[in-house]
Amino acid sequence: MTYIGLDLGSRSVKIAIMSEDRTCRLQKLDTIKFYREYGAKTGGQLTIDFSALDLDIKGAEITATGYGRQTVDIQGARVIPEIKAHVLGAVYLTGLSNFTLLDLGGQDSKVALVRNGRLVDFLTNDKCAASTGRYLENMAAVLNISLPELSLHYQTPVDLTSTCAIFGESELIDKIVQGFSVSSLAAGVNDSIFKRIHPMLVKLASDTVVFTGGVAHNGALAEIIRQKTGAAVVVPANPEYAGAIGCCIHARG
Repeated sequence: MTYIGLDLGSRSVKIAIMSEDRTCRLQKLDTIKFYREYGAKTGGQLTIDFSALDLDIKGAEITATGYGRQTVDIQGARVIPEIKAHVLGAVYLTGLSNFTLLDLGGQDSKVALVRNGRLVDFLTNDKCAASTGRYLENMAAVLNISLPELSLHYQTPVDLTSTCAIFGESELIDKIVQGFSVSSLAAGVNDSIFKRIHPMLVKLASDTVVFTGGVAHNGALAEIIRQKTGAAVVVPANPEYAGAIGCCIHARG
């Protein structure tokens, strides 16, 4: 049996193909490209051209999840809640069973409390992009640096107080005009993400934080979380695939 997991994210679609021995093949596509080239609505359902994706679905079990409050109805697939998929994926990727899950995606943020490998409670923010990958992309563009460069800086952060992604850009430009260094400005951007997610981390606190989603590649933010919460921060390999892998794990039972 082959298990195919689909995580239909706001910025990218992640696909995990898992065999019986739990060997995984991973694939990521831009969301707009995915829907334009491989998806079509048929009778109210999303039909995916798996052959064009070079995926053999004969005899495969397909499980999918979607971004935020978006509901997906994929022909031939079982659909599970996003938070469930991400928890299952995090448990599988880390081997841990007691932790706080922090998942920061393209346009939403999620924090979940996991005990004995099961979801106990969770909080989400999909109404504002100010603590997401999209926000980091925009702020990196303002600073004229790459996302990998942005993710290096956490020391001597400039204080950024705006809680809105749009106004945050204006505030950052003002700080640039004031002459602050790029490293301090970048550190300020990363610190501002922490300020926004900190209340959720406090409410669902653990000694260990498992950090997943595309933003988990931001090493500076992981270090800020370590320093300011005292928790151990675990970033698994391929953290952005937690949801897609979790879909496969759910299907395996």
